[in-house]
Amino acid sequence: MTLLEAKNIDYYYQDGDQRRFILKKVSVGFEKGKLYSILGKSGSGKTTFLSLISALDKPKEGQILFNGQDIASIGYEKFRRNDISIVFQSYNLIPYLTAVENVLVPMAITENELPKEKKQVAYNLLNYIGITEDKANRMVNQLSGGEQQRVAIARALSMNGDIILADEPTGNLDEELEEEIVAIFKELAHKHQKCVILVTHSSEVAQQADEVLQLRKGVLSHYE
Repeated sequence: MTLLEAKNIDYYYQDGDQRRFILKKVSVGFEKGKLYSILGKSGSGKTTFLSLISALDKPKEGQILFNGQDIASIGYEKFRRNDISIVFQSYNLIPYLTAVENVLVPMAITENELPKEKKQVAYNLLNYIGITEDKANRMVNQLSGGEQQRVAIARALSMNGDIILADEPTGNLDEELEEEIVAIFKELAHKHQKCVILVTHSSEVAQQADEVLQLRKGVLSHYE
């Protein structure tokens, strides 16, 4: 069953009488329990597409549907708060907080049902993705790049939403850490039934997904 769907999406910039298209008639569906990758070079429209499906921007034409409902009618802010999490290449952690405090931040704003013992849940999430309690209590800027990316993944999980978007999540990591992070995303999809969408310029990373899509000059297609 389709969880998230882009339906005939256009995105363009108006330049006088001309329209410069970034995305053209993009239609694609995403399901729970699968790891998807979207492969594309710089300037192919990856970031724009990510912004649209995460409700950070609005399409010029077409719809983004969540469980068959237009996210515009759900409310962009509500959709971002409850249903979707983003893992960034640059981690986007709060540097003056500990790892566990960073994971607790989104738990304070989501409307999803969470256990009362939120701090213990945060520790458990960090432990699940390989961060010990000792490191969980450290300031995030005292952690390595790979450890910070794990904290960012735990933070995304803490909202308990169905969709996880990862924007070049291995771009700053070496090959060994890259494999470990991709393995975490696979497990989240296959074992925990998350819909994981990974945006990358690396064909090696992309091809580890269940379905590989490619953006080229604003057109999305299955990678061959």
